[in-house]
Amino acid sequence: MTLPKNRAGLAIAFVLFGVLCISLNDMLIKQLSSGYPLHQIVFFRSFIALLVSLVFLHFEGGLPALRTDQPWLHFLRGILVVIANMSFFLALAVIPLADATALFFAAPLFITLLSIPILGEKVGPLRLGAVFVGFIGVVIMQRPWEPSEALTVSRIVLLLPVLAALTYALNQLMTRKLGVNAPASALAIYIQGSFLVVSVGFFIVAGDGRFATQTTNASLDFLLRAWVWPAPQDRWVLLGMGVNGALIGYCLSQAYRLADAATVAPFEYIGLPLAVFWGLIIFGDIPTWEVWTGIALILSSGLFVFFRERSKAKRISPRPVARRH
Repeated sequence: MTLPKNRAGLAIAFVLFGVLCISLNDMLIKQLSSGYPLHQIVFFRSFIALLVSLVFLHFEGGLPALRTDQPWLHFLRGILVVIANMSFFLALAVIPLADATALFFAAPLFITLLSIPILGEKVGPLRLGAVFVGFIGVVIMQRPWEPSEALTVSRIVLLLPVLAALTYALNQLMTRKLGVNAPASALAIYIQGSFLVVSVGFFIVAGDGRFATQTTNASLDFLLRAWVWPAPQDRWVLLGMGVNGALIGYCLSQAYRLADAATVAPFEYIGLPLAVFWGLIIFGDIPTWEVWTGIALILSSGLFVFFRERSKAKRISPRPVARRH
């Protein structure tokens, strides 16, 4: 289905709703992280999202739309998105929602920096300076001046959202370089299929929880603990997360089809105050000065990169969370 470009109002509505769905998804995963393994949550979420995406596919060309002459590209995209999501969710089990979200918003900085060797883009000193400022924010949130034993979590856990941002950026740049011609629903199905394969693999290898007994690390325990039958109230949460996951991919894909990225992408930054809001209301987390400083530097540098690219009529506008589903 071909959608007309430059319907900015509708595109902004799609992206705002999609980002709201992302913030709900992250908040719910953090809530469930104390009782269920990550691969079980991902399995139920992706299975339901896949079913919903198949309904969307019916209205966007049906099963023939799944045919592709670039299966290896979709496979690689799927692996990168799975790594980005799993890294981010593992961090969520341990660190506050606002901290993880702010660190993940380093993705547009990675996109700008890596576009030089991967896409051959010319990035001027102003944008490079903005990227440098943004990464200062990332470093501040890592608290390098504190000894490791003084931190409440390990430095590896603090780096997980950064790994998520890097793999997400690589996915975006690879997709832009090689090109993907498929409807939004088909792209969502490829991604959800990748999540299902990985989660089933984890169940086969570690679903009985035997590896979880060998670690005291909270993130690894979240990844490796045994599957449990969902409590009645949690079944509805898992169902809602699946529908929510399908809406994320569809709404954000449609947003970028209805208007160009320079118009849509800045509105994704609403995810940062939403993360702070959910963290405060649901979990009682109040960001520290390091987090507030990091948020300010990452947010300002990311928006500067957006608007600088827009003024130069660039098409490489970063999309911080548009495909993290």
